[in-house]
Amino acid sequence: MHSLSEQTKPLAPSSSGAPANLHIAEMLSFLRLTLLLILAHQPMNRAQNQRLQFCQWPCRCPEWRACAPGVSSVLDGCGCCKSCARQFRDPCNERDVCDPHRGLYCDFSADKPRYQVGKCAYMMGVGCDLNGVHYSNGEVFQPSPLYNCTCIAGAIGCTPVFIQKPAGILGATPLTGRKHLQDTTYMSVYRDPPLTWKRNCLIQTTPWSPCSKTCGIGISVRITNDNGKCEMRKDSRLCLLRPCDKGLLRNVKMPKGKTCQPKFQSKVAENLILSGCTSTKKFRPIYCGVCTDQRCCVPNKSSMIRVDFSCKKGSNTQWKMQWITSCVCQRKCSNPGDMFSDLQLL
Repeated sequence: MHSLSEQTKPLAPSSSGAPANLHIAEMLSFLRLTLLLILAHQPMNRAQNQRLQFCQWPCRCPEWRACAPGVSSVLDGCGCCKSCARQFRDPCNERDVCDPHRGLYCDFSADKPRYQVGKCAYMMGVGCDLNGVHYSNGEVFQPSPLYNCTCIAGAIGCTPVFIQKPAGILGATPLTGRKHLQDTTYMSVYRDPPLTWKRNCLIQTTPWSPCSKTCGIGISVRITNDNGKCEMRKDSRLCLLRPCDKGLLRNVKMPKGKTCQPKFQSKVAENLILSGCTSTKKFRPIYCGVCTDQRCCVPNKSSMIRVDFSCKKGSNTQWKMQWITSCVCQRKCSNPGDMFSDLQLL
């Protein structure tokens, strides 16, 4: 039997209260963390609500102006207007896209957390080799005083350093009656480039490159936008400077007292052979001649003809071809494998 004092003794705190206090502390910590997340999310929501509107609907397109040489004409990111693609390190956004033909993309990594405005950067790609020098993908270099070039994923693209302004042609005194030696292979790109307007397109055409072969049928190329879409495209033609038969070259008669015979013509008409295909007509080509003093003869004047070829299994093809009318002999002999050997300062 317990005494009265034992019955009225105050009770000691129960050990079961400790877990309850711990649970309350965890709840308070969770509430504080939730509040911090809500407060941190509000500036992000405000930034998203304040995003710049680069695109407008309905579309509103500014007056179109031709892009600089080497700059692609593309549809903007809004799908509305024709625009000039942004180049390396230029600012870009959802409307102003980077040049896809140069392997560029818009890098938004520096614009956190909005990711609205970026800079054009190069995608990973292989480099280029030219005349024993290696260039990295995207590297800009100047192998000639007349050209700036860019290495683009193993390919080399070049643009002139000096561009003749179209305003000089479209002004009060247009360049009329001046002869453009468009088919002259040694003509510099800066000697009266053939710029004309055609169907709201400023026609730009480079001179033909030197023939890829010094004898036999080769290929000559140029870049032009003279087409329905006003797009820069590669144009090709056949060229035939001289036959490869050395016996024919040895039989070329030199004029008395001269060391060069600038041109000579085939004595008999003959079919042209191209990759197993035979021309449907026979031709007597005019060839560039030979010299005995280390000079070389190159086309001076030429025109363009079209040659139809008949191939095996009944297929046919047609090629444009340079038809030489006169040649000139000079000390400067170009290497057909050097893409810059034909350039010269005026």
